[in-house]
Amino acid sequence: MKEKVYIFDTTLRDGEQSPGASMNTAEKVRIATQLEKLGVDAIEAGFPASSEGDFEGVSEIAKKITNSEVVALARASVHDIDRAWKAVSQAARPRIHIFLATSDIHMEYKLNMSREQVLKSAVDAVRYGCGYTGNIEFSAEDASRSDPDFLCKIFEAVIEAGAKTINLPDTVGYAIPGEFGQLVAYIRKNTPNIDKAVLSVHCHNDLGLATANTLAAIENGARQAEVTINGIGERAGNTSLEELVMTINTRPTYLPVTTGIETTRIYRVSRLVSMITGMMIQPNKAIVGANAFAHEAGIHQHGMLQNPMTYEIMKPENIGLTTSRLVMGKHSGKHALHKHLKNIGYDLSEEELKLVFQKFKELADKKKVVLDEDLEALVNEGVLRTAELYSLTYLHVNAGTTVMPTATVKMMIDGEEKACTDSGNGPIDAAFNAISRLTETQCSLLRFSVNALTGGTDAQGEVTVRLKENDVIALGRGADPDIITASAYAYINGLNRLEYLKNNPARKADSL
Repeated sequence: MKEKVYIFDTTLRDGEQSPGASMNTAEKVRIATQLEKLGVDAIEAGFPASSEGDFEGVSEIAKKITNSEVVALARASVHDIDRAWKAVSQAARPRIHIFLATSDIHMEYKLNMSREQVLKSAVDAVRYGCGYTGNIEFSAEDASRSDPDFLCKIFEAVIEAGAKTINLPDTVGYAIPGEFGQLVAYIRKNTPNIDKAVLSVHCHNDLGLATANTLAAIENGARQAEVTINGIGERAGNTSLEELVMTINTRPTYLPVTTGIETTRIYRVSRLVSMITGMMIQPNKAIVGANAFAHEAGIHQHGMLQNPMTYEIMKPENIGLTTSRLVMGKHSGKHALHKHLKNIGYDLSEEELKLVFQKFKELADKKKVVLDEDLEALVNEGVLRTAELYSLTYLHVNAGTTVMPTATVKMMIDGEEKACTDSGNGPIDAAFNAISRLTETQCSLLRFSVNALTGGTDAQGEVTVRLKENDVIALGRGADPDIITASAYAYINGLNRLEYLKNNPARKADSL
């Protein structure tokens, strides 16, 4: 029987530390629900001591999730552990994840602690956490740059203190697969009580090696992998769940292990995370990118027609990517829409369905065919957003080769309707200028990108913006068949996210 590799998903914690990817509580709960259906063993829901917003998010997820473990991150301090337990205590299967740096550079310059002090602090923290739950994970931050013998010593001590999982993070993405695999093997060989705990790894992608390092660790006996959807995370990101799981599934003779992931749900969860965070998936992204199953070269197409396995090492259906499309028009009913939304992963309440159905009817008047991607965008805009400070009620633009581009905008701002007209270099610039005047924002636009959700001239345009005000960065996203309207939605969405972040100043954890 194959050994199991436990999948620990940290999209809602480390993934959220991607610049501008902060999520509100409703969005986090929505993703956590889909992660549970995906079959992940543990969901790291956040870092409760960092902010009230994070505490609330972890608490709500703990109440909702029943099958997956719900994990709260904490530094090796009584305050953090107390907050973590308070947030996660209502979970059916709670876990506290305690971390402390173990590399010489971190101990000297960040912690100002000796090895003996770090060892004692780690043991004391684990013992304290065990007073709340027997399910404690301990992470040695910056493990890949730590002395291996010190790692063995501290792991032995925290396991003796009660830790059930020990985690070996490549915090700064410094490791190379061969050496990281050797480090895992060394830890297993030289930690006397290693058999009493699960050995986990948490890899970052600074050198593009996160998935490779995780696979090397699994080859050498690691049995928990810490991952994120789409590989999002601090700096260059984390090990990608979809890459790791599909590698294990595709190469069973080389990697004789298994996971509990329901792979046919991968694509829909990937899309959900992308929409909520506003972080677009690059077309050539492995497994879930738009080009992952596209074949343009003639010789490739010929081979595919004869036998798909000539150029596809996995079936698109294996990740939930099918050719089925919902074709509905303005006469289609709410029941059919509800049924199809459930099929693609959205189980909406009656009130939520009512909101989406109204938007669906409006879109069906503009487009002959409504596709799954269109529906996902409608759910994202109509359901996944909580009440916001700014909303668009009216937009009119005037532009052309011989006229000054102008835009008239009406908005609801904190319950009051306001309007103004402004000009710009083009219709989108004019709309943004009008919105800026109405909201009195001081933010700067760092990035503006446009993507078509589907093919055809009537495709919805998906616009992503990246805004910055002082040290706060937020992503905004909007979709509409009219690209100017989509741009206005994205800009306003970004402004709402800026307000959310300014009112919920999360003090980010040291990234594992």
